[in-house]
Amino acid sequence: MSDHAPPPPPGQPPAPPPYGSAPPPPHSGPPPTQPPPYGAPPAYAGGPTGYPVSFQFSSPGKIARWRPLVHWLLAIPHFIVLYVLSIVSSVLVIAAWFTGVFAGKVPEGIQSLMIATIRYGVRVQTYIFFLREEYPPFSFDLDFTDPGTDPRTRFDVVPAIEGRSRLTIFFRALLVIPHTIVYFFLLIAVYFVYIVGWFAVIILGRWPAGLESFMIGFIRWSARYNAYYYLLTDDFPPFGFE
Repeated sequence: MSDHAPPPPPGQPPAPPPYGSAPPPPHSGPPPTQPPPYGAPPAYAGGPTGYPVSFQFSSPGKIARWRPLVHWLLAIPHFIVLYVLSIVSSVLVIAAWFTGVFAGKVPEGIQSLMIATIRYGVRVQTYIFFLREEYPPFSFDLDFTDPGTDPRTRFDVVPAIEGRSRLTIFFRALLVIPHTIVYFFLLIAVYFVYIVGWFAVIILGRWPAGLESFMIGFIRWSARYNAYYYLLTDDFPPFGFE
């Protein structure tokens, strides 16, 4: 007589093993993944996509409910710094335009100051949009690769010093017109998302995931737009948020 039980009829679950028999082997596949606990800092959102300018943000998950009420006030010192940096950048981009058109290169020193301006700006944006609680540092990091001074954000640029496109630099003010038009409509959308997010954080203590992704995507989009306008790259920026 065989020691093996006959197979179950089709559509019926298998019978349990006889008492005293060896247990079935453990599942050899990968363990099921568990979502991170709510509020745990996830990995940076928005990894590299092949474009030479990238912005990434690590969301804290939860935001104190009182922060939307005061972040705009606490950020006033940063507004002053950004105003000064914007004036400096307006002068530097003219110098970068002439060197790009006539020499086919944009000096590294000029690019470094432009990078510091944009990097400073995206850090402040994440704060005034109350996407974070940490106060952004008053630091001017000139490196093409983000040194990590602000753990919540990363802004990196692939160096492009020589061999630049004289033609696209010469017509840069015209080439950015499509993005400038899109930027106008995005600002309208950001205004309404900001209002909804303001109430959401006060009531729920967090940004709704979809609205948070939109704001992060807008910051990434505007950073690429500014980098292209400031002649940090000749690659036309994508219209997407990723």
